[in-house]
Amino acid sequence: MKIRTITFDFWGTLLHDGPSSDDRYKRTRLTAFENILASAGETVPRNVLDRGYDESGAYLGRIWSTHRDVPVQEHVRALLAAVEPTLPDRLSGSVMAALVEAYARPALLVPPAVDGSARGALEALRERGYTLAVVSNTMRTPGATLRKLLAQYGLLGCFAHTTFSDEVGVRKPDPAIFALTLRAVGGEPETAVHVGDDAILDVQGARAAGMRVIQVTSAVPRAPGRTGPDAVIPRLGRLPDVIAELEAR
Repeated sequence: MKIRTITFDFWGTLLHDGPSSDDRYKRTRLTAFENILASAGETVPRNVLDRGYDESGAYLGRIWSTHRDVPVQEHVRALLAAVEPTLPDRLSGSVMAALVEAYARPALLVPPAVDGSARGALEALRERGYTLAVVSNTMRTPGATLRKLLAQYGLLGCFAHTTFSDEVGVRKPDPAIFALTLRAVGGEPETAVHVGDDAILDVQGARAAGMRVIQVTSAVPRAPGRTGPDAVIPRLGRLPDVIAELEAR
């Protein structure tokens, strides 16, 4: 069957620094928070900020476990409220905006690694007339920052649309996030393929949305057949050939 739309996961597919690596940015975030709050007349000890960061992570984890998501502003409010319940409401809009920016930007300072074969593969697929889109969960780094990373690597222009969970409120493997993305580009599940690395979020999620799936992994898939991927590739450089093979089946 003709393929018209190809959607891509972000973490582990286009860029290869897993989303859990967001925790390596903790020190950068908290140093910035300490300075911004002090400038606003709010002195918060580092150990208290550290505790607030961890408590906000637990709060986010509870939300994420239901396949739902919240904007990055809610991350910041949760962290501040864990420090002191009234703190978020005492801060001006400009201070809150500075905190959100400080929370969101660390991945731009030390960018994750990119699949070096991605750009050539994406450009080849676009030249063949496929509509490309991103559909991805976020962790502590928001979709707005992930778009900037894609732009830094020359990949953003390859995509007709980008869907990130913090902006739409739903997370993979919920099929709704795939459906939202397909509607945004005028695609249909039966003529769409999703490309991602995770056996549950990407493979099972896209399957539930009625899409075919190509898994990016060097491992042998554990669930072959109807519940597994239609194809497996180690990196995106193989994707144009595999898409052609799927269409020929």
